[in-house]
Amino acid sequence: MASEGSDGTGGADGAGTGATGAHELPVAVKILVAGGFGAGKTTLVGSVSEIAPLSTEEVMTEASMGVDDTGGVEAKTTTTVALDFGRITVSERVVLYLFGTPGQGRFWFMWDELASGALGAVVVADTRRLESCFPAVDFFERRGVPFAVAVNQFDGAHRYTAQEVREAVDVDPHVPVVLGDARERESGKEVLLSLVEHVIRRRSPALSG
Repeated sequence: MASEGSDGTGGADGAGTGATGAHELPVAVKILVAGGFGAGKTTLVGSVSEIAPLSTEEVMTEASMGVDDTGGVEAKTTTTVALDFGRITVSERVVLYLFGTPGQGRFWFMWDELASGALGAVVVADTRRLESCFPAVDFFERRGVPFAVAVNQFDGAHRYTAQEVREAVDVDPHVPVVLGDARERESGKEVLLSLVEHVIRRRSPALSG
């Protein structure tokens, strides 16, 4: 074992716990995953997470009848009541921490707390009930949080182009709109990559190339 230097840094050359590249902790980047009820947020977090995702899904009961809008997703039997959490390592220097938000209106009060410190967000859109993603889009636009729209293409649902979805949701031309399947890891990674590139372009225009 190397002897500790007199200054307590782990050696005379300061290599022990000093600011060397090999010992730097990766940068933690917080990303929110939002959208309407039943759009596929929990599925997206679970498909891309490299760890077993933390989920607060609970079985829906009669107490939610008349409160939660289940139109178009009547077969859904569980719902997120707090948050979903997952992690994906982009590189040795960057780790993304994913926080999935509840989709029902009665839990929207949690969004402000979850959005604190977020670098960006993914809005999951379900084309069977596209209007359900509007509150999330409005939320991030009002707060100036960069976001990307992930169009979750459900089996049997009508397929729209990215441009058609962009026009329907009415987002700016620079906002990424990515078509995919929340169940597929590569599809989720494509959305996250598009978001990270979008954030870089917004924060460092000179480096966007």
